[in-house]
Amino acid sequence: MGASQQQMANQNRPKFTLSMDDQGMISMKSLNIFGTPEIQFKLNEPFVQKTINNKETKTVITLENGKLIQKHSGDGGDFIIEREISDGQLIARSKRGNVEAVRTFEKEA
Repeated sequence: MGASQQQMANQNRPKFTLSMDDQGMISMKSLNIFGTPEIQFKLNEPFVQKTINNKETKTVITLENGKLIQKHSGDGGDFIIEREISDGQLIARSKRGNVEAVRTFEKEA
């Protein structure tokens, strides 16, 4: 990622949407300046997901103690994203090994 892309990413305020249809299919979208990645899934059902760098990973999303836990398994090892609502905000924690990143989403008025 070049310097100008890093500056744009640092100023990016993505919009995250989560919805579920009447068949139990869940959709997660993250609208940002680089695109609108979307995944559709049912809880506890493994599926193949293409990552932003176009690699395929085996993914399963579960609901554990009020948190959505998204586990990716692939050649690069396991990658986990935990999403939870806390104080009216969506907190997303991404973890790989001993590295963790946290992103906070605020609800629009």
